[in-house]
Amino acid sequence: MTQGLFEIDSCDANGRIGHFKIPRSNKVIETPNLLPVINPKIHTISPSDLSSKFGAQILITNSYIIYKNDRLRTEALEKGLHKFLDFPGAIMTDSGSFQLAEYGSIDVTSNEIIQFQNDIGSDIATPLDIPTPPDVPHLIAKNELKTTFDRLNSSQFLLNSKMLISAPIQGSTHLDLRELAAREAYDLGFDIFPIGAAVPLLTQYRFHDLINIIMATKRGLGLDAVVHLFGAGHPMMFASAVAAGCDLFDSAAYALYARRGSYLTVQGTEQLSTLDHFPCSCPICSTYSPSEIRTLPSKKRESLIAEHNLYVSFEELKRIKVAIKEGSLMDLVDIRSKSHPAMIDGYRALINHSSQIERQDPAIKKTLFCVSLESSSRPEVLRYHNRIHRFKVDSNVLLTTDNSCFSSDSHNEVWHIKPPFGPYPIGISQTYPITAEIPIEPDFLSLKRAADGISILVELHPTTNFTFSHSNWPKQILEALPLNLKIINSST
Repeated sequence: MTQGLFEIDSCDANGRIGHFKIPRSNKVIETPNLLPVINPKIHTISPSDLSSKFGAQILITNSYIIYKNDRLRTEALEKGLHKFLDFPGAIMTDSGSFQLAEYGSIDVTSNEIIQFQNDIGSDIATPLDIPTPPDVPHLIAKNELKTTFDRLNSSQFLLNSKMLISAPIQGSTHLDLRELAAREAYDLGFDIFPIGAAVPLLTQYRFHDLINIIMATKRGLGLDAVVHLFGAGHPMMFASAVAAGCDLFDSAAYALYARRGSYLTVQGTEQLSTLDHFPCSCPICSTYSPSEIRTLPSKKRESLIAEHNLYVSFEELKRIKVAIKEGSLMDLVDIRSKSHPAMIDGYRALINHSSQIERQDPAIKKTLFCVSLESSSRPEVLRYHNRIHRFKVDSNVLLTTDNSCFSSDSHNEVWHIKPPFGPYPIGISQTYPITAEIPIEPDFLSLKRAADGISILVELHPTTNFTFSHSNWPKQILEALPLNLKIINSST
C-alpha cells in the first residue's frame, strides 16, 4: 500500500514532488505525473512510443473494454497486460465506470472486474464505483456513495497484494460527502485515491466547484495519500489542481482533442484550421507548419496533433515541478489563471482555502511576487498575520509607509508597512516573506490586508502607543483601523 510509502521530496502550497513504488512491476512513480489514456482498441500513439518518446512512467487503460472483447480478453490473459500493450512502465486500469455513467448499465460486477484486473497483471486496479454527476440531490449522492463503498469493501480481499487498488472518491458536488468518502476510504487502507466524476465539471469549466471538491477530499485524507484527478487532461488547469493537492492526472484529451483538430496550449485550446503559426517549439511544431499538417491524411494529422498535445502536457508538469522546487507554484497558478475567467474563479476558490493550504505550505521559499488581487490573500499573507503575535514591541511605536524613515525623535521604535502583509520591524526587511516584490501603487485589497495586519498588532498590544503615518490611504480602510491608533497623513 502507498500509505506510509509515499515519500514527499518537495512541496509548495498543497503541491508535492514525491515518489511511490509500484510493487507488481517494481517501478517508482514520481509525482506530479500524467497517465496517458490508452484505448485497447485504438492506439493514437502506441504505448511503446509513450515510453520512448515522452518518457511516460505510467499509463491507464480500460479493463472493461478488454474484458468485453473475446480476442482482447484472451490475449491479455495469455500475455499479461504489459506485453499485451507493449509498455515497460506501470499500468493502471479503470473498471468500466465511465461506460456505466455513459450508458446506465454494464454487465459485470465489481468483484468480477477487479479480479480480472488482477488476472491480467494490472499494477493499479479500480473497483466499479458509481460516478455520481454534479448537482444531484444530496440523498441520491449519499445512496450512490453507499453503493460505491459496498463495492470498495468487497474489494478488500485483494488489498496488500502486489496489485495496488484505488478507491474512487465520489459524492457529487456535496463537499461533506466528498470529505466523508475520502476519510472512510483512507481508513480502509486503499492505495490511490482518484477523485471521480470530475469530467462534467472540467468540460463545463466549473473550476471553482472542482477546486472545492479537491480541497474537501484532501481534508479527509492523510498527507501520505496519493490523489488522482480522474479525467483531468487539459494542461491549462494542471498547476491549479497540483496546488490544491492532486498528484496524478490521466489524459484522453491529447487524443480526443486531436481527433477534432484541437491543439492544446497552457492558455487554452486552438483549432488547427485557424492557426498560421504554432506557438510552440516541441518536435512536432518545430518540424511542421500548421498548413503542412492540414494537408496530411487524417490519421497522420491526428497522430501529430496528439503528439503535440502530449508534449505540451508533459512540459507543463515539468514546469510545475520546477515551480514547486523553487517555491513559486502559486505564482504559476496566478499566471495560468489569467487564461480564462473560469480559471480565475478556480484560483479564487483555491485562495479561499488558504488556511488549509498554509498547514503544508513551506514557511520559507522564493521571493513572493504580488501581481494580482488574489496575491493579497495567499497562504503566505495569512501565515504572516498569524505570526504577528511573536513580535515584541516597545512602548511608543511609529508605523510608517515611508521606507526611508529609520528613526523618530518622538517614538522609541519605527516599523515599516508593506502591503499586503502590514507592519514589520525594520530588522526583518530582508527576510521572507517581507522580501516580496510588490507594485509601486498597491491595489485596494493589498492595502486592506496590510491594514488587517496593523489591526492585529495594535490589538495584541493595548498598552503600546501606536502612530500610523500613511500617504493618502483610502478613507474606507483607515476608518476600519482600531480607534486607539493615532493616524496621520504624511502627504498633507
